[in-house]
Amino acid sequence: MATDELDDLEQEAWRGFLLTHDRLWRALEAGLAPLNVSMAEYSVLALLHEAGPDGMRMSDLAQRRLMSSGGFTRLADRLERRGLIERRRSAVDRRGFDATLTPGGRALTRRARRQHHEDLRALFFSRLDDDRLRGLAEVWALLDPDAGRGGDAPTGSGTALSC
Repeated sequence: MATDELDDLEQEAWRGFLLTHDRLWRALEAGLAPLNVSMAEYSVLALLHEAGPDGMRMSDLAQRRLMSSGGFTRLADRLERRGLIERRRSAVDRRGFDATLTPGGRALTRRARRQHHEDLRALFFSRLDDDRLRGLAEVWALLDPDAGRGGDAPTGSGTALSC
């Protein structure tokens, strides 16, 4: 018989996910705080770092960050005012804009990545053996709404929570 209530196992799994996400997010953000970088800012800087010298289209960055275009524009404005990114008209179609890291943005991103990776290892990866990490990666793949669709869906390290 179907019920609108979660059973005990479902509730335990969901609550564990939410509590773990919140705890890890706060700890990772605290690790970046001395660098004056929020997790939202870090994820954009990391995506641009991965994109290389050509940068990325602003619309692609917003989509990968899972943000509205208005919210992402405000975030990009802050990063640009701080001298971490620069925006320019796209050389491909001249309608859109591309974002790239500035030299200062690259330097800050390198420091932030080192800190973020140290924190990820201490708070997360060190607590799981390879079999559990592999299993967890399989769970995330099963829950990916874009899995199996093909096309241009963001996958792997280019997700919103880029490392």
